[in-house]
Amino acid sequence: MPDTSRQAIALAHAVRDEWLGHGLATLPADRARAEAAVTELYRRLGQPPPRFLWTASPVAAVAAVRGSLPDDAPASRLRQRALPVCGPDLPVAGRLASLCSGLRHRLRGWAGRGWAGRGSQPRGGRGEFRENVDDPEAALRRGTPLFGVVDTVVHTALRASLADAVRAPLRMALLPAEGPPPGLNWHGQHDAFWIARADLAARLGGRRQLWPDSEQVWPWAELARSTGWWWPGPALCVMAERPVETHTEPLRDGGLGGLRLHRDDGPAVRFGDGEELYALHGTPVPRWVVDGPTPELIHGETNVEVRRTAIERLGWDRYIDEAGLRLVSTAADPGNPGSFLSLYDVPPRVWGASARLVVATNGSVEPDGRRRRYGLAVPGYFDDPVAAAGWTYGLTGPQYAQLQRRT
Repeated sequence: MPDTSRQAIALAHAVRDEWLGHGLATLPADRARAEAAVTELYRRLGQPPPRFLWTASPVAAVAAVRGSLPDDAPASRLRQRALPVCGPDLPVAGRLASLCSGLRHRLRGWAGRGWAGRGSQPRGGRGEFRENVDDPEAALRRGTPLFGVVDTVVHTALRASLADAVRAPLRMALLPAEGPPPGLNWHGQHDAFWIARADLAARLGGRRQLWPDSEQVWPWAELARSTGWWWPGPALCVMAERPVETHTEPLRDGGLGGLRLHRDDGPAVRFGDGEELYALHGTPVPRWVVDGPTPELIHGETNVEVRRTAIERLGWDRYIDEAGLRLVSTAADPGNPGSFLSLYDVPPRVWGASARLVVATNGSVEPDGRRRRYGLAVPGYFDDPVAAAGWTYGLTGPQYAQLQRRT
């Protein structure tokens, strides 16, 4: 254990940065290292080493997995009741899932014991502390246990950056929603968030003294260090290379070092075979939002977050002008001192019905220092911007006018 709290916090930041580097790595996979780790996991299941097939992206990996399935694959999905739910007859992927789940469960239990041993219990269902630790030393002074501070610096920050901000949008964008399911998979580098917690455990207290399962995590750690996503099967393991490009920007997370996907002049994530994901300020978007949004494309988009991002990309002033919105009235925003509310009449050709739009400024500052403008649709009978803004919160105009600050 480090001698001082300051040393422990410095160690936590070092662990976080090291695993964030693995999670965002764009070098070619270390195939020998990854295959050795998978082979070890198969050995722990009593399985012979699989044959390996490498692909350039998760999309190509899914195609390869589906191509390897027998013709009756839909009848043999894991969710079919005829399949065993535990034991040696469970498919390899299911047994690996059980192995990984048990390991992570014990790790969360270790985290919980760590809290109990330091005078506090984790808040939330994942063995995490739910307190703001934007300034770790200040958090310690106000009574946050040291273990809570360092675990938040490592695990909470990495989960936000890798699982929530990178892995989740990639799964939504790249993995098919239709057709036969490609089976269970793991995410290699993008699983680093939970592995980093195990690494922190080992470095803080000694591998066997604080967390006796440390040796069990090394194959998973090797995969996070060496490869992208992978799909285990009974005799074949399909492996995907890491992206060749990943572009991010800092999260406004109180100094925890979190990141989100962002690139305003190309794809935020690109794989070697050309598969790619576009994202602006953490929001996955179609390519046209980055390359050239227009009011016509915006009005044809059904996803409200994509529409919002596209309007911001185009610029609110330009959008209002080109879409033909007519200003009805403006007023000071009582929920955001120094900002204004603008109410616009929206032509029926835009949304297909008479409506109005109240444009406001966010009370919170973005990572780049700007305050985001956003629009909220309101019924066409509103003439007062304050009443219209209040309606979006379920308040009357006078009630909204009493707000001290809106975020």
